[in-house]
Amino acid sequence: MDADGRPQHPGDMRAQVGLAMDNLEAVLAGAGMTLADVVRCNVYTTDVDAVFACFDVFSGRFGAVGVRPACTLLGVTRLAIPELMVELEATAVA
Repeated sequence: MDADGRPQHPGDMRAQVGLAMDNLEAVLAGAGMTLADVVRCNVYTTDVDAVFACFDVFSGRFGAVGVRPACTLLGVTRLAIPELMVELEATAVA
């Protein structure tokens, strides 16, 4: 989603994962935290294989700050907005 709540990059999992990570970092920054504070990350996706193909985006971003949060990957039939292929849910502890 963009800052106005519009879905972005329909059909492009890598771009959606990258934007989801950008959005997560922005939310964390608003709370005075960073990805380094994430202890758990749940990934909901409509295409598990496509997420696995770009899992380097997650590992690269978390690895850059030296964390490896517990992670659960869940395949779902669809997300709330049909154009979305991936949704992140994170728990952070300062």
